[in-house]
Amino acid sequence: MSGAEPIRDRRKLMEFASYYKNKGQYRNYTLIVVGAHTAFRISDLLSLTWNDVYDEATESFYFHVELIEKKTGKTKTIALNAQVISALRLLLPLRRSTYIFANNRKDARPISRVQAWRIIRAAATAIGLGGRIACHSLRKTFGYFAWKAGALPVLLMEIFNHTSFETTRRYLGITQDDLDQVYLSMRLF
Repeated sequence: MSGAEPIRDRRKLMEFASYYKNKGQYRNYTLIVVGAHTAFRISDLLSLTWNDVYDEATESFYFHVELIEKKTGKTKTIALNAQVISALRLLLPLRRSTYIFANNRKDARPISRVQAWRIIRAAATAIGLGGRIACHSLRKTFGYFAWKAGALPVLLMEIFNHTSFETTRRYLGITQDDLDQVYLSMRLF
């Protein structure tokens, strides 16, 4: 399993996502937003095309994305929330390829996993985000904040396509502070 950690601080997460938006680099901004809101593995995220998310005929975004995960071969259906659609809407007028996260070359293929890692690392470094932040951090960040918002672990297991709760537990990046918060918030009588 990846040694990447989730981003646990909401303020830092917002700063991380805004880093590229503030620079007008909407592809990189959208990569972070879509990755953190869909829990896609980076290979699945980079393979997304505009046809997967946008209906040209009606000029509207789909409510769901359906794809076959490269790692598991399983079909996954994911709802696109308002933040994802907003980020995609910023990028839509700039599209140069069928791929959402296209490189800047003439052939306009998807960016590589290495380039995605560089994009994520550059933003993390620029804002002083410590820890092991990498592509998988986007997926783990989704899980961490979903869990903190009350999502049941069994639902997160399904979202991640994990076969064991132990794997999901490690993904959540639960810290002693998280455990302390549970103990200190208990008011039984």
